[in-house]
Amino acid sequence: MIPTARPGARRTGTGYAPCHHGEILQGVFLDGEGRRCAGLVTLPLAGPGSRAVFVRRPGTAPDALTVVPADRTKAAHAAVLAVAECAELARLPPCGGVLRLTGDIPVGLGMGSSTSDVIATVRAVADAYGLPGLDAETVARLAVRAELASDPLMWDGRAVLFAQREGRVLEVLGPALPPLVVVGCALGGGTPVDTLALPVREGGDADIREYERLRALLRRAVATGDARLLGEVATASARRGQEVLEHPEFDALTAIARRVGAAGVQIAHSGAVAGVLLDPAAPGLRHRVRRCLRALDAHGIPATRTFTTAPTTKETPHGPAHRGGDRPAGPDTPRRPARLPAL
Repeated sequence: MIPTARPGARRTGTGYAPCHHGEILQGVFLDGEGRRCAGLVTLPLAGPGSRAVFVRRPGTAPDALTVVPADRTKAAHAAVLAVAECAELARLPPCGGVLRLTGDIPVGLGMGSSTSDVIATVRAVADAYGLPGLDAETVARLAVRAELASDPLMWDGRAVLFAQREGRVLEVLGPALPPLVVVGCALGGGTPVDTLALPVREGGDADIREYERLRALLRRAVATGDARLLGEVATASARRGQEVLEHPEFDALTAIARRVGAAGVQIAHSGAVAGVLLDPAAPGLRHRVRRCLRALDAHGIPATRTFTTAPTTKETPHGPAHRGGDRPAGPDTPRRPARLPAL
């Protein structure tokens, strides 16, 4: 439903968008009409995000935009698209303005930093035009136009299979993924990944069958709250992702997960971030987390943060915190064991 503009829409709007911790499942799936399309399910991460402030300048050209920092080209494109859309919806003349972005999402690790910028921008522009409740479908359409492929962050943590190049939901799996405790880490030394340089893997019939099987298992995992089954799906998807990413530490990561009795592992299919997935209902959780952190350190795999997907527990970062300003280009942790969070 398209919101109605508030009378006397203000000139300044704000927007926020979270990030994610890579994918639970990514591949090629069949839509409702049997057509093949790329799709993914991301792992929500509370805490880091992008914040945008947009100040309209009535009377200026719609493309007369000042963006701070100036290198946020995708967000700038999103602002132009959002101004055209929101001005028409609000029945106000389109105009330029000033867009300011702040955030604390590491860049290049596959955590959706650019999508977070874009969504925060669209929401800030909508707010400036008196449309604070712009629906997720509209935000997704604008995001894909701005950056060609988008993460489903506009659905705010809901478990959806999202066609990232088309900006549409292939399936709503449920309100949220099953609760998990995630011991995060960075593969490849945390070196940022050039997503555009990765080869595109076309799925054959056998691939489609396997991805649809994993989709069915994930659907059941969400419906039953089965963390173990979700871990099985995530591990299978991560293993297939190694055909392109080829992380040298991946075998060590899966071995650590088996050794500590984890449900599985997950990775960012377009970055270096990864996680060991633990069932919070399993016995000896604290001990498992400690063992996992020690094992990661022994293998030279830097731990980043340990967090839970349950909405009531705060994430605990390991290492220096990022506070506003321009986001860093690497993982936010030194190569050392991380302390055990309050779970």
